[in-house]
Amino acid sequence: MYVDPASVAPIDVTTPTDDAQVTPRARPDPDGRSPNVDASTDAIISVRGVTKRFGSHTVLQNITFDVPRGKTTAVLGPSGTGKSVLLKVVIGLLRPETGQILVDGEPIVGVRERDVFRIRRKFGVLFQDGALFGSMPLYDNIAFPLREHTRRTEREIRAVVLQKAELVGLAAHLHKLPGEVSGGMRKRAGLARALVLDPEIILFDEPDSGLDPVRVAYLDDLVNTAQRETGATFFVITHNIESVMRTAHYMGLLFRSRLVAFGSKQEMTTSDNAIVQQFLAGRAEGPIGMDEMAETDTPAAARSAEPPTRSVPLAVGS
Repeated sequence: MYVDPASVAPIDVTTPTDDAQVTPRARPDPDGRSPNVDASTDAIISVRGVTKRFGSHTVLQNITFDVPRGKTTAVLGPSGTGKSVLLKVVIGLLRPETGQILVDGEPIVGVRERDVFRIRRKFGVLFQDGALFGSMPLYDNIAFPLREHTRRTEREIRAVVLQKAELVGLAAHLHKLPGEVSGGMRKRAGLARALVLDPEIILFDEPDSGLDPVRVAYLDDLVNTAQRETGATFFVITHNIESVMRTAHYMGLLFRSRLVAFGSKQEMTTSDNAIVQQFLAGRAEGPIGMDEMAETDTPAAARSAEPPTRSVPLAVGS
């Protein structure tokens, strides 16, 4: 699994003026469960009351929801709402001030480092830029996790690499360097690399970033195909509504550090919540303002909380 060295996404520094509107899930069920927690759902990731701050700035406030196993779940929100911070909390790269993350029933917050590393082996990650080694051809980039974290022979590694490359349509380009292929091909190579260890969960951080609408549509088709063929759980961080409508089974919406709503795609698209309606419709009129999530509002504390920038991806887990 690869850890993105990029800095933390811009965060929200405003305080909601209407909690009843922003957090319709604030009142739990009589049995104490959040409405975003479905006892009948086989959850592979459970986010429980997670709050994350950088200094005095609250990025995530009391976030609770379940990610259903074997489905594609997308978390959306305006730029700077803490989507990427949520992903890093889920994977254990950032520790929340309060709350817990359960991965397949195992806690990842407050446990020993070796247990975090073991749990991370359930994850594969596709980052915004693919996070490929520029000096390695695509074949070696895809093979890298197998060579680092398994004892497979080169013959066995080749069979796996060719299988995953065929799945993402890269079999004819494996000899090329990342700089010799398009952004879409780099994304596909990153997805193939995320799949080579057959993880139970694939995390996507803005997978459509930098791609034109046609290539985003092709990537969405590829994501759907890969999810069906592998049966893995896909967890996507994005703000691309059209892409989510093509790929997601479940959706959540972050706004002003809160989880506005979470549910099936049908439930979200028919929601009467004003924030959900405005965001999914892409309208200018509504609770979300133009300057709601200014990129320049990112505090220095958030930027410095990340590991130092590295020129190559950092491999952790297997």
